[in-house]
Formats: sequence, C-alpha cells, structure tokens
Amino acid sequence: MDFPRALRACRTGRRLSQLDLALRAGTTQRHLSFIESGRSVPGRTMVVRLAESMELPLRERNELLLAAGYAPVYPESSLDDPGLAPVRTAIDHILRGLLPYPALVVDRGGDLIAANQAFDVLTEGASPELIGPGRNVYRLALHPQGLAPRIGNLAAWSRHILARLGHLPELQAELTGYIPELEPSADHLGFAVPLRLRSSYGELRLMTTVTTFATAVDVTLAELKLEAFLPADQTTQEALQTAATHREAQGPR
Repeated sequence: MDFPRALRACRTGRRLSQLDLALRAGTTQRHLSFIESGRSVPGRTMVVRLAESMELPLRERNELLLAAGYAPVYPESSLDDPGLAPVRTAIDHILRGLLPYPALVVDRGGDLIAANQAFDVLTEGASPELIGPGRNVYRLALHPQGLAPRIGNLAAWSRHILARLGHLPELQAELTGYIPELEPSADHLGFAVPLRLRSSYGELRLMTTVTTFATAVDVTLAELKLEAFLPADQTTQEALQTAATHREAQGPR
C-alpha cells in the first residue's frame, strides 16, 4: 500500500477529517491534502507526528513509516530480551498481587504469556490442549472443549469476546463457528457484562479489567494485556478465597 492511501485509510478509519488531523498534528489542511494526494512527500518527523496525532498503536505507526519509505522507529523485542527483565518482574508481581483472583497476560493475538495460580479455577475441566503458555485464551474461552460448556451466559459473553477480535479475522471466524445462534441476554450488572461460570466452588460471577503498559515504546510491550477476573458479588469473592485456601493446603504443584 502506498503512503497516501495508507494515511488516508488510517485517518478515515478514525473518523477524522483532514482539518481535524491537521490541527492535531500542527500543520495545515492544505499541506495534509497535498500529502494524501501524493503531491507532497512528508519527512520522517511529519509521518511520526501524524501517526501520534491519530493515536495509532505502535505497530501501525511502524507500518505507516514503512509505507512512507522510512525505517520503523519503535523496536519489537522478545519478552526474553534482557532489556525487558523489569517488565517480566513487574508482570509477576502484579499477577501475584491479584490473588486470589484469576489474572493472565496475553499478547496481541490472545496467546497466553503468563497467569497466576488462580487461573486454574477458570480452566478446570478444559482440554489440556487448550491450556498453557502459547495457547490462545480466546479459543480456550469459546471452544466446546474449553470454558464454553460451563458459561451460563454464553450468548452475551461470546459476543463480548468476538467484539475484541476485529484485528484477528481468521480467529474471529473460527470462534464464531463455535457459538450457537442465541439471542443476547440482558444479563448485566448495569455497567458491565459479567462472566457467569460454573465451577466446583459454585457459580462464579466475574467482571474483568484490562491493564496495559501505557507509556510503552516497544511494540511487544505495548501490545501486552493483563486481564484480571474480579468478583461481581460476595458469593464469588468467598468462593475464590475458598479455592485459594484449598490450593495452599495442597502445596506447590
């Protein structure tokens, strides 16, 4: 894709007019019009400024730079890179701090990077082939051999999952095939869709929060998501605490 077309696609995808983007980027609508028509070739600094003004994810900023003929600005490191050691330490600390509530970290594609010990409350009974580092948590959630048979509000929850997969069309299509044609339920707390999950500790009602590294300048780090499953009622809180007590009694596994 040539740069003018790529820039225009990014701008219109975010419902910004040329004037809106020009004002954000500190340039003129005329100059931006010339760039989008190919009559003006922007420098690297201008491309970065436009990408930042549209609040593009770091991966998309690099792609826009490549389309303009420039090298990417933002590195994409492996999580095993020594430079990301503080990140790994922070992730471990946060996951432990969220106990007794389940929490996990996934990458851009939804593949599991790490999880705390309470995660086994969610995965009990699921096929071992769907569980573990590198396995896709969205597939685990909706696969017939995953969590799906234990989800009490599968229609509402599956739509919540599928709505997050617009950047993964193949996975979205696969998971859509697992979901029966059901009318979405009105099961909610008034402000969030809870996950109603049957477990050996009773039905759990869980709401989720997602945490990201807001100041990341590394593509890998920027795309990590830490998701915590928090109790939506007192019964669930007590059940998760009971599960934690049982886990401690069993000792390290």
